Amino acid sequence: MVLSRGDEYPIHQTPEPVAYSGTDRNFYDRYFFNGYAPDGSGFFALAFGVYPHLDVVDAHFSFISGDTQHCIHASAEMGMERMAMRCGPISIEVIEPLHALKVTVEEINGISAEFTFTGRAFPIEEPRFVHRLGPRAFMDYTRMTQNGHYRGWISLNGERHALAKGTAGTRDRSWGIRPVGAKDMQPNPGHELPGFFWQWTPINFETGSLFFHVNNDEHGEAWNTRAAWAPDGADARDISEGVGGMRTRLQAGTRWPSGGTLSLALKGAPEEVSFEPLGRFQMRGLGYTHPDWNHGVHHGPLEVQREDIDLAALNPLAPENVHVQMPVRVSGNDGREGIGVFEQLILGPFAPLGLEAFLDGAA
Repeated sequence: MVLSRGDEYPIHQTPEPVAYSGTDRNFYDRYFFNGYAPDGSGFFALAFGVYPHLDVVDAHFSFISGDTQHCIHASAEMGMERMAMRCGPISIEVIEPLHALKVTVEEINGISAEFTFTGRAFPIEEPRFVHRLGPRAFMDYTRMTQNGHYRGWISLNGERHALAKGTAGTRDRSWGIRPVGAKDMQPNPGHELPGFFWQWTPINFETGSLFFHVNNDEHGEAWNTRAAWAPDGADARDISEGVGGMRTRLQAGTRWPSGGTLSLALKGAPEEVSFEPLGRFQMRGLGYTHPDWNHGVHHGPLEVQREDIDLAALNPLAPENVHVQMPVRVSGNDGREGIGVFEQLILGPFAPLGLEAFLDGAA
């Protein structure tokens, strides 16, 4: 049996039932959310992924309290039902497509949450990410990104805390092909993974949203990048697109950003913005590069685990700790102030920042 709830809706992309999504075993479909108070505190994030050809769904919720990042990891067998929108205690409800969504984390292991995201403007569509390593498609996916506001609460060990007034953040949806699940053991002769450089900086200004991202190769050449500005209330026609260039600083002995300056050629945005980190969130809390809870890995019918990360004690150059999101204060050269996120992942050599080995730290 392959019919599922999705077949009731006019969303088919092939002649097959929705349960099938082409033929690539690495196809995925993901929701992502992050949020923070107006001063950058209280950072939280959630990831929810569906892997149709692995028949797995997983979800992760993580937030910072003091010097600790608290995480719930969940994984389940999907049963070829892509529209269930639930993985163990974590579920997502689409209230209004492209505008409002609700996330629920039912109490488990001392953690629970409920919050609603409402978009500030129509989502931007980032350029399609296509990257090959020799004959193999390493990445081939599309993502939409949207800034917005949150209302709700998070509970830790029985103490419920309402999200601060003015809590803002970003959500995205991406789908396509990425490396997921168990690693492919088949060699790719002459086309091993080269250096990988990624930055993503969605920013909330008072009257609009600024977006910038870049994927570079090990020499600093961009293979995917764009900047965009979305005024509050904008529809798709009101979103401006342009280009940007980031000058990045790294914390000594790490691959984490210590700040940067972004120059822009983008209607509606400042010509230059500077970033001041206010904290650090480890993306392994959402499964990214996690040694045990990496995306799409099969853990059986249902497995849920709590993890508490001591942010001050971890090794910054351990592979699972290199990928971070930093809440940042942003200042424009025109006097505008904003707050947002500076996400960065650098693996392998990266000549512009003097990185030569797979995981050496900045001088």
